[in-house]
Amino acid sequence: MAVAGCTLFIKYMLFLLNFLFWLAGGLILVVALWLRHDTQTSNLLILEFEGHQAPHTFYISVYILIAVGAVMMLVGFLGCFGAIQESQCLLGTFFFFLVILFACEVAAAIWGFMNRDTISKELINFYDSAYIKAVDVSGSPSKDAAIKVLDAFHRTLDCCGKGDDTPLFKQVTSTLCPRKSPEDFLKSQSCHHKLIELFSEKLHLIGLAALVVAVIMIFEMIFTMVLCCGIRNSPAQ
Repeated sequence: MAVAGCTLFIKYMLFLLNFLFWLAGGLILVVALWLRHDTQTSNLLILEFEGHQAPHTFYISVYILIAVGAVMMLVGFLGCFGAIQESQCLLGTFFFFLVILFACEVAAAIWGFMNRDTISKELINFYDSAYIKAVDVSGSPSKDAAIKVLDAFHRTLDCCGKGDDTPLFKQVTSTLCPRKSPEDFLKSQSCHHKLIELFSEKLHLIGLAALVVAVIMIFEMIFTMVLCCGIRNSPAQ
């Protein structure tokens, strides 16, 4: 059977949306891989201090994005093929996976909104634990390791200190911030602020991509239902 009129228009619109959906899946996959291997985040998340690895909560979100991008490309191809073939079975399967993806995206968005500050807070706490040891005047055995951790933060983010640093920290600035003169230290941004800024930018990028994909998915679900009804009601050729 072959559809005609408005249903034929819906068919090609659905094909176009599925092609965009497939491209969006590829884009999300590329962005997720970039986030996974981004120099700034990688340099910080590989750090270890006193047997503890830097928190990897951010990578959990990235791995979810990689999986979502791959599934979107597969589902988008299925939708394109089903629309061109006018197959109710393929379109029904596509609609089923689309609903599951949409539900997962909503759940991920809710989780991300509730935990939007968790990633930066965990790394701030990790930084502060090294900071305390680095300014310890009692000769802590982990002081050298703490200084190396702080140095990695300072060099990666071009920051220094917490923003409310003690006189003791300012006295040892030449050790903890080797590239900062006393004048530069006064102008430098705190690492707390830079960490919040770093992950806020990346989470906003993820949120924008998710919103665009959600809009495409809603239109796809509507067009899929209309096309299925049109195919069912079309006279046999």
